[in-house]
Amino acid sequence: MYKILKAEKLADKIFLMDVHAPRVASHCQPGQFVIVKMDDKGERIPLTICDYDREAGTITIVFQEVGASTIKMADLKEGDSFRDFVGPLGCPSEFVHEDLEELKKKKIVFVAGGVGAAPVYPQVKWLHARGIEADVILGAKTKDMVILEKELEAVAGNLYVTTDDGSYGRSGMVTATLEDLVSKEGKTYDSCVAIGPMIMMKFVCLLTKKLEIPTIVSMNPIMVDGTGMCGACRLQVGDEIKFACVDGPEFDGHLVDFDQAMKRSQMYKTEEGRAILKLQEGDTHHGGCGNCGGDN
Repeated sequence: MYKILKAEKLADKIFLMDVHAPRVASHCQPGQFVIVKMDDKGERIPLTICDYDREAGTITIVFQEVGASTIKMADLKEGDSFRDFVGPLGCPSEFVHEDLEELKKKKIVFVAGGVGAAPVYPQVKWLHARGIEADVILGAKTKDMVILEKELEAVAGNLYVTTDDGSYGRSGMVTATLEDLVSKEGKTYDSCVAIGPMIMMKFVCLLTKKLEIPTIVSMNPIMVDGTGMCGACRLQVGDEIKFACVDGPEFDGHLVDFDQAMKRSQMYKTEEGRAILKLQEGDTHHGGCGNCGGDN
């Protein structure tokens, strides 16, 4: 069992937990993920690592209530435990293996959208610890949905907060801030890392392609099984077929077929919707009534 040492609500439907998992904490790197399971019959949930403390043996995860399992997971409190906590899985961020002196010459910008701030944080922190100050654009729908601002501010070279509704920081999408930084404020970047909702990453990549900034994206939103067996995270990356959980989760954003990936992510919505209804109302929705389009 893996004990929860801290459980905190960061924003509406967004939660942070520190979990005691010494073996995972001793080996993980920025960009990797874990799979958590609440009990024997629980769903396997892949989550990108938000932070880790090797000495304390802890892993920090951040998740959002989306389906039935994450809604149940939000009820877990300090002192509760996960049945399984597997990792680290996936490949570390590319820069972890780069020559440090060459890396120090690069100007890097991170674009974090919503819960994407969680996997961005350990990458920026890793760079900061090695004397590399990266810029970070932190986006959210509204002020109340901004997360990890203080943590990112402590490790970023410059932090630019933007909200879709203009309620906090800059007004507008993260793409508008990135374009303003380059086109109006004279910033130059050698590399961009974008992590967030797929639609956000798609439009960041369209912009960075125009600005000629190489861009890495994290395809963790489409992972299900986490080991490459289910095929749900199958991706078209240029001329190759990749699996986000074993080949990634990070890829060259200018080569990812986002439209195909977004279509694949819709495949489980009906099943997930029934799971939520079952959680809320009991096992009453089976389909076949002629009204909801069920199969049986």
